[in-house]
Amino acid sequence: MLVNPRPTRRARRFWPAGCFTVLALLVLAVIVIVLLWYLLAGRLREPGETPPPQPPPSSQSADCPDVMLLSIPGTWESSSNDDPYNPQANPLSLMLGVSGPLRAQFPDDRLEVYTVPYVAQFSNPIALPPDGQASYNNSRTEGTARATDILSERHQQCPLTTYVLAGFSQGAVIAGDITAQIAAGNGPIPADRVLGVTVIADGRRTAETGPGQPVEIGNPPPPGQGAEVALRGVNVPGITMTGERPGGFGSLAPKVFSICAPGDMICDAPREALNPANALGSLATLIRSVGNPVHALYATNTVDGQGTTATQWTLNWARELIENAPHPPHS
Repeated sequence: MLVNPRPTRRARRFWPAGCFTVLALLVLAVIVIVLLWYLLAGRLREPGETPPPQPPPSSQSADCPDVMLLSIPGTWESSSNDDPYNPQANPLSLMLGVSGPLRAQFPDDRLEVYTVPYVAQFSNPIALPPDGQASYNNSRTEGTARATDILSERHQQCPLTTYVLAGFSQGAVIAGDITAQIAAGNGPIPADRVLGVTVIADGRRTAETGPGQPVEIGNPPPPGQGAEVALRGVNVPGITMTGERPGGFGSLAPKVFSICAPGDMICDAPREALNPANALGSLATLIRSVGNPVHALYATNTVDGQGTTATQWTLNWARELIENAPHPPHS
């Protein structure tokens, strides 16, 4: 009798060991690339707490200025190695329309004009090939550190000097952040040393009124909000959208002035235009807005019925503060 042979099992297919090795290496390479992307793009470091202030003396050194103007340029208007006393990184920098005339008007013993040198860039995270610029986080962190350091240094050397702060675009965000820290008692100088602050095209503008909110210049001010508020919570490599400032400008709010041109999506972004659910597309829109005509024309955009431009208003405001600032005793 014939017996059927035992059925054979279908032969299994095995991947060669080398394929698994290649696959593992590819996965590892992707992980390393992503980690490097996050590390190189940088994390945003906001100003931290500083020691409590000491009581001011009755006089200060003869080489101390009565007033310091801290001017913080906007994106693509400065560089890390620029001269803070003779900035030349961008001759068309908006803030030069304010700082230049003030430097020419007041002597050095009355006014020190310091333009914060920082990289002032905003890399597009989805640009292919990469655009080679510094990330927003790294740029903003450097600008904040440079501004905080000079304020702290000058206050230690000249405890009776008072301060005027002004910034545009990314510089407005930095100036506003430092002002909020000063108001909260965590800044590089005491709040009573601040004469006034003006932020032009502030990306953290809320367009709200009430305690902690700045004085809006413009009649009426635009209804939108800053791009960082519209995109609050978005965190992609190199770009952290921090939302509004908790508590606003606190007790310094009456001394803080905000200028925003209608239609400038950096500070007047409608909620539906920048959507955190579409983070990359919205960030691309934001980056394009930095170079849009409205954002680039604050030297000609008017803020009142008399034809006063944003830079003229800021210049007149700063000039009046400096003229009326205290004359501290010198020793």
